[in-house]
Amino acid sequence: MFFETHLFNMKHVKKPDWLKIKLGNNEQFTQTQNVVKTHNLHTICTSGRCPNLGECWGRGTATFMIGGDICTRSCKFCNTKTGRPLPLDINEPLNVAKSIQLMELKHAVITSVDRDDLPDFGAKHWVDTIHSIREVNPETTIEVLIPDFQGKVELVDMVCKAYPDIISHNLETVKRLTPLVRSAAKYEISLQVLKRISDNGLKAKSGIMLGLGESSEEIIELMDDLRSAGCSVFTMGQYLQPTRKHLPVEAYIHPDEFNRLKNIALDTGFEYVESGPLVRSSYHAENCL
Repeated sequence: MFFETHLFNMKHVKKPDWLKIKLGNNEQFTQTQNVVKTHNLHTICTSGRCPNLGECWGRGTATFMIGGDICTRSCKFCNTKTGRPLPLDINEPLNVAKSIQLMELKHAVITSVDRDDLPDFGAKHWVDTIHSIREVNPETTIEVLIPDFQGKVELVDMVCKAYPDIISHNLETVKRLTPLVRSAAKYEISLQVLKRISDNGLKAKSGIMLGLGESSEEIIELMDDLRSAGCSVFTMGQYLQPTRKHLPVEAYIHPDEFNRLKNIALDTGFEYVESGPLVRSSYHAENCL
């Protein structure tokens, strides 16, 4: 009831000019779109209504989403469908691998819905997908954006032992706002997942959205928490409300503030930082290798 009342009473915040989006209409955009459709693939580009879809598809990159397109969680920021997922598609790992081959990707980014309905929360499907990509595309570097697996470190270890080049897990927002923004995930559990990735000797990456009501001090505290967990790559982008049913935008953060926070993050010790209004966790992902 509070959430619905809060939405109803929120004053609309006008979207600024710096958030204007370029649509893709070149030959590469069409080719990428056709590969996604032909192989019945799910992408976070479409389900997440990513503002960079035109740019990324226009240069032949896409972030694949495995495990189906129905999530078992209902985070207040996410546009992915929520409900009872279908059984896993056993052909999906190979289909993703073949699509990466057709797109001639040098760097592939894979994410997934949460599959809390499965005994292993989808961990084996993750491993099968990584192995398929490696077999079909031995020269392609792999970045995976994994769920928290409810904090079960043995499942995180399974993915680590498949040896992707980067493992990402997003905090999404600051500690205080986590219970409001994320339906089931917990701030401390996410930090434990990132620490486990780092402890396994792999590059750990995380990202957050700005504009949900967080303070500058809370963002800096989050940066320190990430560095303590061994996270070396960090992204910050503007939260955009997918529909009226989702959390409202509290503020549109100016590009100058994103630049200021980027410099603070680099001073904190991150090896690589992407920060800007249209940045998403997979944006220019190949640059952090």
